[in-house]
Amino acid sequence: MKKELEIELERLSGFQSPDIKLEQYVTPPSLAAFIVSNAYLLSDLEEVIDLGCGTGMLAIAAAKLGAEAMGVDIDRKALLIAKDNSEKLGVKVDLIQAEIGRFWVKKKDFTTIMNPPFGIQKRHADRPFLAKALEISAVIYTIHSAGSESFVRKLSSEEGFEITHLWRFSIPLRRTYEFHEKEFKYIPVEVYRIEKV
Repeated sequence: MKKELEIELERLSGFQSPDIKLEQYVTPPSLAAFIVSNAYLLSDLEEVIDLGCGTGMLAIAAAKLGAEAMGVDIDRKALLIAKDNSEKLGVKVDLIQAEIGRFWVKKKDFTTIMNPPFGIQKRHADRPFLAKALEISAVIYTIHSAGSESFVRKLSSEEGFEITHLWRFSIPLRRTYEFHEKEFKYIPVEVYRIEKV
């Protein structure tokens, strides 16, 4: 299941003109497939929201495994690519243009699967994403830069959540911006599964 999903996700288009202020990077298909396959195995793939969905990698992966998926992003251009990507893989993803802090949904039991900005350009840029996920979710899968555990644990426990799984990876980041010197750079990340207690 994971390998087949990864091969499908390799077909998706990335950002045409990524915005460094939004820290727009494509989630590697291998990592997206790993996260979504685990969410499937843990029965977390019913109604999924991808906050900061960009070109739709995680939302589309969830939809491929049968989830009712929604993607939220502030960038209209990225959402248009996400729309094309979902059509390319033959899945339906509801796409919403919204700033994360202002995004509101009535239900509070979604599974959020997200790759928020790491806060390299703007310190704590991941905080509003995690705060919103804690507000609307029963379960969260989220990717953060290595060394984020105390921050994630503290914010989660304050909202009545606990970390159930923590996976550590070194992921290849493709050359995305002018200032990147190498074609690939490996960066250490942490993937969390967080559940409402």
